[in-house]
Amino acid sequence: MAKISTSDFRNGLVLNLDGELYSITEFQHVKPGKGPAFVRTKLRGIVNGKNIDKTWRSGENTEAVRVENRDYQFLYQDGPLFYFMNNDTYEQIPVNATQVERKDFLIEGQVCNVLFNADDEQVLYAEPPDHLVLTVSQTDPGVKGDTAQGGSKPATLESGAVVNVPLFINEGEEIKVDTRTGTYLERAK
Repeated sequence: MAKISTSDFRNGLVLNLDGELYSITEFQHVKPGKGPAFVRTKLRGIVNGKNIDKTWRSGENTEAVRVENRDYQFLYQDGPLFYFMNNDTYEQIPVNATQVERKDFLIEGQVCNVLFNADDEQVLYAEPPDHLVLTVSQTDPGVKGDTAQGGSKPATLESGAVVNVPLFINEGEEIKVDTRTGTYLERAK
């Protein structure tokens, strides 16, 4: 683990705070009119999922953790374990369900992002891509004239996730969704 200064902070940087790993989601350098400058950060716990705020004195040092993002293909789920495969080496790794984010968007054969601690090769978490094209497996038909402004209705996707879609979307159509927010983006092209 390397020591870094607050001037090296950037979004996505992983820090070791008291033995827990946190990722910087937002940071801001503040130079008040009176007193020393400081850095205000918002951190998300990688393993524990907690969101915390922390303030650092400008120039203060902390420990950064080297992490690597690797593409792995989701194979299947067996109880509390999700199995992923490296497409280059065909190595399969089990990932605990608590380390898999946005699991309701996973489908077999999908390429996912797996984050590893580069020093000890431990899996930190796995997540699907930010944007996916999925097929609508079940939704109520939209009736013409239901609303004057356009509305939305729930739709179940092939992965099992439920998102709100416009009334003109029908079963069997492919739509693009944002997995981070669980929202409909557009019809697939």
